[in-house]
Amino acid sequence: MNHAARSAPSRPLLASPTVSDVISVLFGREDIRRRIEELGRTITGDYDGREPVLISVLRGGSVFLADLIRAISLPVSIDYMSISRYGGATESMGRVRIVKDLEDDIGGRDVLVVEDIVDTGLTLSYLLSVLDSREPATLRVCTLLDKTARRITPLDIAYRGFECPDVFVLGYGLDLHERYRNLPDLVAVDDVAALESDPSLIASYLPA
Repeated sequence: MNHAARSAPSRPLLASPTVSDVISVLFGREDIRRRIEELGRTITGDYDGREPVLISVLRGGSVFLADLIRAISLPVSIDYMSISRYGGATESMGRVRIVKDLEDDIGGRDVLVVEDIVDTGLTLSYLLSVLDSREPATLRVCTLLDKTARRITPLDIAYRGFECPDVFVLGYGLDLHERYRNLPDLVAVDDVAALESDPSLIASYLPA
């Protein structure tokens, strides 16, 4: 889902903010790799003998999906959806417009929705109701980050990578105004306004 739409907590700007004032590594690339391998093994065992379809909501979840499918030892298939909130509405309204729908019918299929981050759960809850109406055999959720501190709608998350604190997160597919999805680590941004004012603060976290 569009990561730029998430709330971005900030604090008063320092006169000359340093990198450590603004950004810190929340989950490093090796931690992410190991956790995805664990998720892949669990999903492989749970879906043994079946051929699940993994669905990612563009664009943030695509990086996680790419690594996750390579950790699953099953003949999986993938599909994508793209959504947009009505009239630029905030996530608190929940309901969304489907911009790109699935290519294939999921009726009777084992469906696993792959998310980059779940916070309030309102948009995901609505999306799950849409998918459930298409009568899949099973419908589950796998998210890399689960920000339960912001949860409004109860959700059953079958697979989660990490419990995420209530901070603004960038990297590994998550963005700020469509930038920084290519960071190999997941970083916490304590001062979003400072980063917007001085993008060079994140330079040391970009791929070498």
